[in-house]
Amino acid sequence: MEKKRWFYVVFLAVAGVLLMNGCTSGNVDSLKQIENPTDKLQIGLCFDSFVIERWIRDREAFDTTVKSKGAEVNVQNANGSADEQIAQIEYFIKKKVDVIVIIATDGDSVRDVVRKAKSAGIKIVAYDRLIKNADVDLYISFDNEEVGQLMAQTLVSQIPEGGKIFTIKGSPSDNNVDLVERGFQEVIAKSDLEVVYSADCENWLAERAYDAVYSGLRVTKEVSGIMCGNDDLANQAFRALSENRLAGKVVMVGQDADLSACQRIVEGTQAMTVYKPVEELAQAAAEYAIMLGNGEELETETTIFDGSYDVPYVCLRPIAVTKENIDEVIIENNFHPWEQVYLNVELE
Repeated sequence: MEKKRWFYVVFLAVAGVLLMNGCTSGNVDSLKQIENPTDKLQIGLCFDSFVIERWIRDREAFDTTVKSKGAEVNVQNANGSADEQIAQIEYFIKKKVDVIVIIATDGDSVRDVVRKAKSAGIKIVAYDRLIKNADVDLYISFDNEEVGQLMAQTLVSQIPEGGKIFTIKGSPSDNNVDLVERGFQEVIAKSDLEVVYSADCENWLAERAYDAVYSGLRVTKEVSGIMCGNDDLANQAFRALSENRLAGKVVMVGQDADLSACQRIVEGTQAMTVYKPVEELAQAAAEYAIMLGNGEELETETTIFDGSYDVPYVCLRPIAVTKENIDEVIIENNFHPWEQVYLNVELE
């Protein structure tokens, strides 16, 4: 009996020593982690929302490129809320990230927090949407005036002289909407087409486009064309046109080359969409963000005036997609697969 008790005491003592060693090792490792945080470049990526189909592609391409360069990215989604996006940028400031890349929900609303981030030594990239009067370190986007020009050129080429058109624009808080409108009106002003109804879709809410078509039809039912700020809005405009037996009779244009828009193009119910190679944009933005985070000087071919400052500007070219070139531009570039684009088309 005494031997058993002695063995039990020894066993407990040994186990205690082992347990203490294990805990000590864990604590040391934890302390090391605290004292030696990751030395990888830290990039914060702030999205407006993921309601628009293309943003998923942007996120994936950006994330893959950043990680391939040995940096880390933290993605935040504001779900269309300017206040939420401000809070997320504040969070990145507290985390002392090296670079913040922002797809602004409302450029005016985030201006002050962007200035705060810059004062903290954080580099700022305005991604696809310019943040005015903020002196960001880089603005990278597509030529949005050209997007509007391409839309207008399609309407002008396919609508008889004197035709009446609706313009269903995106969110007024998105600077790109103004740029697209500028390019669009530049072409329309030289034509005989008449804009008889115009509407904004605050926060890019697609449902507003549905209501806008009905509001426009109350102005006139003799509509020949509709410019939609993007293909998500075009989805709802198409629904309203279908309910009024006008789908395919009204020349409709959009942008982003969403799958649904590409399907309508081959079906004949949407005339064109503007394709923007977003993977190329996201990859370039990621590479520039890493350069900024490493303290490298950026060399861009041009600048853009943000209202107060000349900001380095990287501009990519958009492409008009129609039934004639959709295979070449969309399918051959693996943007959407052939079987999905032609899903509803009976081919001989």
